[in-house]
Amino acid sequence: MRPVVALALVSASVCLLGAAPGREPDPLPARMADTGGGTQLITAEAPATDATSGTLTWWDLRDGQWVEAGSAPARFGANGLVEGGTRKQGTNTTPTGLYDLPFGFGIKAAPSGTRVEYRTVKESSWWCEDNNSSAYNRWVDPLPADCRATESEQMFSYTDQYAYGLVIGFNYERPVHGHGAGIFLHVNGKAATAGCVSVPEDAMRAVLAWADPAAKPHIAIGTASGATATTRY
Repeated sequence: MRPVVALALVSASVCLLGAAPGREPDPLPARMADTGGGTQLITAEAPATDATSGTLTWWDLRDGQWVEAGSAPARFGANGLVEGGTRKQGTNTTPTGLYDLPFGFGIKAAPSGTRVEYRTVKESSWWCEDNNSSAYNRWVDPLPADCRATESEQMFSYTDQYAYGLVIGFNYERPVHGHGAGIFLHVNGKAATAGCVSVPEDAMRAVLAWADPAAKPHIAIGTASGATATTRY
């Protein structure tokens, strides 16, 4: 992973200023400053930073053109979106930026065709969110002695949300304690998330069956009304 990446989700109105009358705007990935260098991309787009819902779209780069492979309504953090480099743990905000997708997981068996690494969620599976733990922002199975259960997620208990998921690589490679932990793309719960991105279950299954590690899929989270940037940690 690169140390610094920039994500720019530019409004369609800006892009159309130089377009010929009647010309369709370029697809969203074509208007971004960075798409991760691969041939697959997921965009999680909100109408504004205080929005708790928007659209998830997954794209393939074919013959130099970005082609939509699927889309679904998406949910974001209960307190909207915040620039990834300034996000703090416990704020119920979704970090904007461009991130890789380290692995998939789920309580249910991997959908047919899944090629990404897929870990089965068991009763002993946890995501450590204890700021004082050496396992901070990591999948652990079982829970290590230095990671308090009260500060972590027992993943098996989220039967709906974690039926299927993908880890979003926010604060993952070199975790900064207090910056945020456990940011996933997962199945919808009852309402907005605590900072993750969520979609209906059928969409999550489709994304897992679509994602190809050889295509270096990334997820870009942001709004279409401006530009955001984030630093990898």
